[in-house]
Amino acid sequence: MDVAETTKKKSMSALRKKRGKRLFLLLIPFLILVFLFSYLPLAGWVYAFFDYKPPLPLSKCSFVGLQWFKMLVNNPTQLHTIIQVLENTFAMSLLGVLTSFLPVLFAIGLNEIRSKWFRNIVQTLTTLPNFISWVLVYSVAFAMFSSTGVVNEVLQNLHIISGPIKFLDSDSHTWLKMLLWSTWKGLGWGSIMYLAALAGIDPELYEAARVDGANKFQLIRNITIPALMPTYFVMLMLSVANFLSNGMDQYFVFQNAFNMKHIQVLDLYVYNVGMTNNSLSLGTAISMLKSLVSVVLLMIVNWTSKKTRGESII
Repeated sequence: MDVAETTKKKSMSALRKKRGKRLFLLLIPFLILVFLFSYLPLAGWVYAFFDYKPPLPLSKCSFVGLQWFKMLVNNPTQLHTIIQVLENTFAMSLLGVLTSFLPVLFAIGLNEIRSKWFRNIVQTLTTLPNFISWVLVYSVAFAMFSSTGVVNEVLQNLHIISGPIKFLDSDSHTWLKMLLWSTWKGLGWGSIMYLAALAGIDPELYEAARVDGANKFQLIRNITIPALMPTYFVMLMLSVANFLSNGMDQYFVFQNAFNMKHIQVLDLYVYNVGMTNNSLSLGTAISMLKSLVSVVLLMIVNWTSKKTRGESII
């Protein structure tokens, strides 16, 4: 009996090792892609320590050490711009965190729709905007809300307004406008994760609660929402960890001379400094500091997760 049990354990161990090797082989292409697109570009950080002047090779450019990092602090104009950019970045990210519950509510609302065909139509229509580029989104926005757009034309024809309202070429409520556009574009896509979590809830929990006399709102409050909280908490912590990473596509297409002060987030500022102002070394230095701060934020969030939930996210 002992010999048979030992043989069985060895066989199981060999199967696990074989399965582990297969899984590792499946992971290799993705590990290569991560290395090529996430780690290999970090070699470009070396430009932050040179006075790089394209198209000269780096070997013919002057080594300046920490000059660009010192300039960020010592130059009052540069420091003021950085503070304004950080204010925009933090405002946009904070608004995103404060409205992160919207996909949860939307997923719960979709889950409560009993008509399957209607639910599928709503989910499809709200998910499609995620796959539309920000360039096309701005084209739609321009056609609708520019000074000669549909909205202004209709309002003027109805004699509601005497002159066009400057929806796009104005600096008023810029943060709110960007939040509304990003919410419209990402609400349906953001709810998919929570819909998957809802599908994993045991139906017997609902049946037992109904037998006890629970109504619809009590089912949502006592079963649905608690089941979504672990997923929501993880997504929230990842959002906090990426607090400085707003992306630049949306803000790049919506920026203009009127709203530049409040629309320029850190990613867009790095692009404008590096490409528009042709200061690649300074742009690299700013991007490098941003990456380091983001890693620190991720470590803090991971530590918080471990202390509060007993589980780390990385």
